[in-house]
Amino acid sequence: MAEAMNAPAAQPDEIEEVTVVGRSVSYANNATEESMIKQQSSMTSVLATIDNLPGVLINEGDTFGSDDWSTSISIRGFSVDLDQQQIGMTVDGIANGNSNYGGGAKANRYIDTENLRAVEVSQGTADIASRSHEALGGTINFTTINPGTEELLTVSSTFGEFDAQKLFMRYETGEIAADTYAWISMSTQENSDWMTQTAENTRDHMAAKFVSYMSNIDITGYISYDDTHEDNYQRIYSLEQFAQSPAWDELTGNWTGVPYIDQSYRRGWSTLRENLFAYLEANMSLGGVDVKANAYWHKNEGRGDWVPPYIVDVNDDGSNGHSELVHGNTYEGGAPLGQIYFVDANGNSLSPMADCESSLTFPYGGGGAVYDPACYPTNAIPVSSYRHTNYDKQRTGINIDAVWVAQIGDMENTLRAGLWYEDYERKENRSWQKIIDSRVGYQFDETPYWVQYSSEFPVETLMYYVEDEIDLGVATLRVGAKKFNVDIEKKDLFVPGNSLSVESDSDVLFSAGVVAPVMDGVEVFAGFAQNYAAIKDGVLESSSVDISSVEPETADNIDLGLRYVAADINVSLTYYNIDFDNRITYQSAEEAGGVDYLGELDGTYVNVGGVQSDGIEVAMDYTITNKLGLYFSYTQNNSEYKDPAASTGFVDGQRVVGSAEDMFVVSLDYTADVYNMGLSTKYVGERSAGSFEVDSYTVADFYLGATVDSPVQGI
Repeated sequence: MAEAMNAPAAQPDEIEEVTVVGRSVSYANNATEESMIKQQSSMTSVLATIDNLPGVLINEGDTFGSDDWSTSISIRGFSVDLDQQQIGMTVDGIANGNSNYGGGAKANRYIDTENLRAVEVSQGTADIASRSHEALGGTINFTTINPGTEELLTVSSTFGEFDAQKLFMRYETGEIAADTYAWISMSTQENSDWMTQTAENTRDHMAAKFVSYMSNIDITGYISYDDTHEDNYQRIYSLEQFAQSPAWDELTGNWTGVPYIDQSYRRGWSTLRENLFAYLEANMSLGGVDVKANAYWHKNEGRGDWVPPYIVDVNDDGSNGHSELVHGNTYEGGAPLGQIYFVDANGNSLSPMADCESSLTFPYGGGGAVYDPACYPTNAIPVSSYRHTNYDKQRTGINIDAVWVAQIGDMENTLRAGLWYEDYERKENRSWQKIIDSRVGYQFDETPYWVQYSSEFPVETLMYYVEDEIDLGVATLRVGAKKFNVDIEKKDLFVPGNSLSVESDSDVLFSAGVVAPVMDGVEVFAGFAQNYAAIKDGVLESSSVDISSVEPETADNIDLGLRYVAADINVSLTYYNIDFDNRITYQSAEEAGGVDYLGELDGTYVNVGGVQSDGIEVAMDYTITNKLGLYFSYTQNNSEYKDPAASTGFVDGQRVVGSAEDMFVVSLDYTADVYNMGLSTKYVGERSAGSFEVDSYTVADFYLGATVDSPVQGI
C-alpha cells in the first residue's frame, strides 16, 4: 500500500538510455528497466531489482532482504556471500568499500529503493574503469536518481506481512540557485522474520543529492546515512534438516533461561550497522579532454552478536569467586583458562554431578552434562555471555577519469585514462559481555569482562588504467591495461609481535575487444579481460594464517556475443568462458555441530584451487504494443571447481556451490491509462550446496497499481 503527494513524473531527459540488453560495447552488460523496480516493494532491498537479468541470481533470507548474514549474489560461478566476495559493487561508479559481512557494505546500505535510478550489470569482463578490489566476475553499479526540475514532495507508506511497514518522504527543491537542483529523503522501516515472527529488524535511512549545471562544469554531491539492526537467519546444513522442518532455521523466539538452548535465541543473532557516505563530483571539459573527478568519504561501524552459553574464564582468581562476573572488571587479551557454566551465590564455578547424563537434545544435537541445569543443584545459577564483534571502518578516496576524442584520418579515436586512490583503516575487536541474569533475559552488562583481541587494518589502494578505442567503420577496436597496487597491514594492539603486512599488487592486467555491425540493427562483439581481486584484510585477522600461502585471485574472462536492436525489440546473446585461479574462500566457524565462539575469526581464509566456467546468456525486451511489454532471459551456466584443496571437501569437476546450471525469466508488463500491472516468473535449476544438491524452484512476482486524481489541488 502506498500513498503519494505530487507523485514524481519520470525524468527521461535526465537519464541516459541504457537498454536492458546492454550498451554497444565489447563485453556483456545489462541494465534494469522500470518494470524490474516495480516488481519489488519499496521495502525490498535494491539488490533484488537485478535478479531478472541474465546470469544473475540473488538470494536473501527473506522477502525484504533484511539479513546481510544470509544474502548472496551469484554471477557466472562468482559469488558475493558470507564466504567470498568476487563481484565488484559500486554506487554511482564509486567503490562500495567491499561487500563482506565484517566491515563491508553492500549497495542496500547506501541507497533507498525509492531513490534508485537503475542498476548496470557488467558480467564477466566489465569496464576497465571499474573501481573495486573484488571485480573478478564483473561489476554491479547502482545509480541514484537525479533531482527533478520542479518542486515536489513525495510521501509514501508501505505495509506488508511479518509486521512490515515503511514510511518514506522525499522533497525535491526545484531550482534553488541558478541551474542548481536538489532532493532530500528520509525513511524508516521495520519487519519481523517469516519463521517465528520474533525478529526485530529496523532500518532508518536519510539521503540527499544536488546537481549544479554551470557553463563549463557540472557539480554533483550525494550523502547518505543508514542505521540498520537485523536479526539473522541460521544456515541449513543438510537436506535432512530441511525436510524435518522446512520453515524453521532452528533459531528460537522465546528465552528459556537455559543458556545452551538460548544460544539459538534469534534476537541474540544480530547485525548492527551504521553507514555514513558522501561524495562530491565534477564533470568538465579541459582543452578538448572530458574530465570527471570525485572525492568520497565513508564511515562504517557496527557489530555482530552471538550468545555463547558460558562465561570465559580469563583470570585465575584462586579460591575467590570469578572476577569475570563482577561489573567493572575488564581483561584485555590473553588465552582462556576455561569456561564457566553454572556458579553458586558467591560466584564460584560448579561442576555437574558425577555420572549425570544430559537430557539436552537441542540445538546442534544436544550438549553434555556441563550445559544441563538438571545436572547441578537446584540453587545453581546459569551464566552466559553476549559476544560482540565490533567493526569500525573509515575510508577516503579520489577518482579521476579523462576521455580524449580525436580524429585519425576519417577514424574516430577515443583515449581513456584514469586512476583510483583509496586509503582506509578498519578496526575490529571482540568483546564479551556478561548477560546480567541468564535466567530471565538476554540483557547484558555494557562493560565487557573480556576484550579477546583488538586489531587495526590500514589498507592503501592505487589503481590506474589506460584504454584506446578506434572506430574503423567496419568495426570498433579496443585495447587497454590497468594495474593495482595494494598495501595491507595488520596492527595487533594487544600482541604487537603478531602484526604483519603484505603487498597484494597485481600484474599488468590486459583487456581487448571488438564490436562490429554486420547489418542494420545487428552487431557482434568479442572481449577479453584479465581480472583481479586483492587479498582481503580479513585474511590477516588470525595470527594462525600463513599469509605466504595465500595469493591474490585472478580470472581470465572471454565474452563472445551478438546484439539486435530495433524499434520494438532488443535481443542479446552471449557466450562466455572464464578461467578463475587462486580462489580464496572463507570457511565459517558456524557449522552443523555448533559455533566455535572462542575462535578469533568467525572462520578462516584459504586458497582452494580455482573455477572453470562457461555458458550462454540470452536477453530479450519486446514491446508487443504500446501498452504491453514482454521480457525474457535465459542462462545456461556450467561452473566447476578445478584442483581444489583436499581440506575443502570439494573434488575436481564438482559444481560450484550456489551456482545454478539453468535459469530463465519471463515477465509481462501492462500499462494503460491510470493502471499498471505486471507478472514476472523466474525458474532456478538445481544448485550445489557442497555435499548435496538443492532442488530447483520457481518464484513469481505480481504487481498492480493505479494513479488516481486527488480532490485536493496539488496532490
